[in-house]
Amino acid sequence: MGMAIESTELNEVETLEGHTDRVWSLDWNPATGHSGIPLLFASCSGDKTVRVWEQNTLSSNRFTCKAVLDETHTRTVRSCAWSPSGKLLATASFDATTALWENVGGEFECVSTLEGHENEVKSVCWNAAGNLLATCSRDKSVWIWEVQQGNDVECVSVLQGHTQDVKMVKWHPTMDVLFSCSYDNTIKVWADEGESDDWQCVQTLGEPNNGHTSTVWSISFNASGNKMVTSSDDLTLKVWETENIEIQSAGEFAPWRHLCTLTGYHDRTIFSVHWSREGILASGAADNAIRFFVDNNESEVGDPKFKLLLKKENAHDMDINCVQWSPGEKPLLASASDDGTIKVWELAS
Repeated sequence: MGMAIESTELNEVETLEGHTDRVWSLDWNPATGHSGIPLLFASCSGDKTVRVWEQNTLSSNRFTCKAVLDETHTRTVRSCAWSPSGKLLATASFDATTALWENVGGEFECVSTLEGHENEVKSVCWNAAGNLLATCSRDKSVWIWEVQQGNDVECVSVLQGHTQDVKMVKWHPTMDVLFSCSYDNTIKVWADEGESDDWQCVQTLGEPNNGHTSTVWSISFNASGNKMVTSSDDLTLKVWETENIEIQSAGEFAPWRHLCTLTGYHDRTIFSVHWSREGILASGAADNAIRFFVDNNESEVGDPKFKLLLKKENAHDMDINCVQWSPGEKPLLASASDDGTIKVWELAS
């Protein structure tokens, strides 16, 4: 393995232009990239639109813009997320609403608008089963919505606990446990204590338990869901682990604990981190660079558990707001930036 790791390089597949303002976020459609279905992802921007991009598998594997979703949001679209089936797209906006879109015969139609947040909605995420949606806002709250048949959506819980703007919500990949991170420097873990939709904060990961010392921007899980990585304005990535996923699925909460901190690698805010199924961490930051980290198998006790695999300087001309690995056999990485572009990359050894 040693040799292959050393010779890894990052190749730019292409740069996608079309957004007329900063690109805040993107999300790959999980139902694409396998069984002959071409890869598809959505991107959202300060230009108030969402763009849907599809890979043309017949010619050159380039991505083309298949749809522009406009005329619904009246302000910046900050976050977008596909349902697990890939049938619905949720988009969260600074206009305080979250919209649900469905592909109806090749055209995307807005089938539902979720209202309730007092101001900017910062993030939206689906649970693994696709029946729950979480949103979070500058109003410090996290909302959980139930998506029923016919795209009927109702709010089942409003979670108050953060003392500042909530930056991101992320469901655990296998269980209905929700994670949120905030400008208040903490990550909160929320679980439903019983059948009553009575969601509670079951754990707060903050400074007293080796947590971040500044705004926490993003959260990602490893494939099996027993580890989580968080990125922060404190210039570190932190990896957390939980003992026993099985206990948790049985309704007993297994707490998360700090495993290691990746420090000294970034010199500007780390806006985004994403863990590939192969175990490679990608980070996107305000220094315009993308970094890749891998598990350091040779690490001694007390040594960092991860090592830097590669740093791509000037990956974009401005801040990188989001990095995300694609589904499929050979994952691609997409990055979204303040420079208005999305880039698609291939990690080759």
